[in-house]
Amino acid sequence: MPRRALVPGLCALLALPVGTAAAAPYTGTPSYAFAPGARTVAGAAGTATAERLDPGRTYRSSLARNGSLYYRLDLTAADTAYVPVTAVPPPHSTVSATDGIRVSVRDARGTPCSFASARFGAGLSARPVTALGQREAGKGLCRGGGTYYVLVQRLDAEGSGTAAPARRWALEIAPVTEPRPARAGTGSPPPAWDSATPEPLAGAARDRPGGTGFAAARPLGQGVWRTALVPGETRFYKVPVDWGRDLNASAELSDAQGHGYVGGALNLSLYNPVRGYVEDVALGYTGTRKSAVLAPLPPVEYANRDAAPAAVNSVRFAGDYYLVLHLSEQLTGTFGQGPFGVTLRVRVAGRAHAGPEYAGRPVPGDVFRVTEQDRAAVLTGTAGGTDRVMRLVAVGGIGLGTVLLAVLAGWTVAARRAQRRVSAQKPTA
Repeated sequence: MPRRALVPGLCALLALPVGTAAAAPYTGTPSYAFAPGARTVAGAAGTATAERLDPGRTYRSSLARNGSLYYRLDLTAADTAYVPVTAVPPPHSTVSATDGIRVSVRDARGTPCSFASARFGAGLSARPVTALGQREAGKGLCRGGGTYYVLVQRLDAEGSGTAAPARRWALEIAPVTEPRPARAGTGSPPPAWDSATPEPLAGAARDRPGGTGFAAARPLGQGVWRTALVPGETRFYKVPVDWGRDLNASAELSDAQGHGYVGGALNLSLYNPVRGYVEDVALGYTGTRKSAVLAPLPPVEYANRDAAPAAVNSVRFAGDYYLVLHLSEQLTGTFGQGPFGVTLRVRVAGRAHAGPEYAGRPVPGDVFRVTEQDRAAVLTGTAGGTDRVMRLVAVGGIGLGTVLLAVLAGWTVAARRAQRRVSAQKPTA
């Protein structure tokens, strides 16, 4: 291999994370990690010029104050479509509890198939919020195939965002489609389940900093996990949940110095594999250790989609469920800049079983299942090819320094051999 081809490889190897990644140092500007390779798309003021969104791809856009934008979907009659939209306000924006976004999916005649809203809530702190638009095949007025539109509207209360009214909110849009089951009759939603709040999971907490977006969410399994947040930060985790299993989680905010009260100081939200809202909980804080506990949920089953309660309806498929932590910026004035310790307790119970066989292929293909890679990622807290390479190096008993020395030694030997061959071929005088 030519030496110049090896240099980029060495640079990439030097850039690989070693072991469990540490949390990025706080720079005073909370950030959101958009999906790598997300395509930028401009929303349209009306349906005539709306750009098409393809399921399985992730898009970036932006939304002005009090703005409304349209995007286009081309759907078959058989596919259920989910369109999650995450709004990301600029850091340190002034927001009210009722600010947020509304997302709807509409047919070509303008008939709405669904509405969903997401707001910042009592914490009065700008953070990523996600609302899900959907078109369910065979239900409601939106039954046929053809052209549909996604309408994203920004909800701004009078007087909010006064620091810079013209500043736009970034958007991340990640459409997904789900085919019909291969066989009719997928059971009935559970008439009842064990809805008692389980005892808090015990054990020593392990460090696990969160990611800064859905695409960068850190894998978690059952256990007690510890991180640290500064006011204004949002962190993302993902928990693989099989068919037949149920998830319960709580977040505990540690003691702090200071006196006072902050409403909505810590927010813990749960989203399903298509980033659909399941439930959330926020805690008021006086500086004394306190926990926010999500309400118990039934096991994940396909038939849950026929249930009336929204939280039951949303645990309708297996896959990665997202836990999102946000620490309100309002803490700074009363309890300082932190960081504040947060302990996550995650419990996954129930007996896993095979899910329904689909008549087609979901897009993306692995969104509604738990893979062996997902299970392995939970153990290490990392995911992706880069981390697998590093694990292979570690399992082989070879340190990173040894690998680099071996590469450099190989270069040296190859260079000397090449030099000897050139010298031997030169004519002598």
